[in-house]
Amino acid sequence: MDSNRQPLREGEKEVVIAGIRRMSPDNPEEVRRFQDDGGQLEMATSTKVRWRATFRPGWQWSNHVKPIAGTESCEVPHRGYVISGRMTVRMNDGEEETFGAGDFMLIPPGHAGWVVGDEPCVVIDLQGMTDCATQKT
Repeated sequence: MDSNRQPLREGEKEVVIAGIRRMSPDNPEEVRRFQDDGGQLEMATSTKVRWRATFRPGWQWSNHVKPIAGTESCEVPHRGYVISGRMTVRMNDGEEETFGAGDFMLIPPGHAGWVVGDEPCVVIDLQGMTDCATQKT
């Protein structure tokens, strides 16, 4: 195995890309809507690409995703880039950070977040959204 590659998690299978392919978050393969019209995730599921998450003003993990996930906090890690807007994330241990346009986010499991201000927060998430806003079994 290439030393730069992450090992697959249990249940994951490697995706082999055969040929060039153009995709756009404006034409997602899957859309997951948050509760109470709080925003949505737009994803390309066939390639494991995690795309764009739009969090509307007033969005809070506790109100818009917690009822879907059924966990006390978000248990999904995120690596992402904030395109617009602002979001504050608080870890279970109380550590807190606010991210804005141009910031790169590294967020481990065990957190909650909320949109700050009147502008939607749009994030390109490179890890984590595949399991986000899905019900736990």
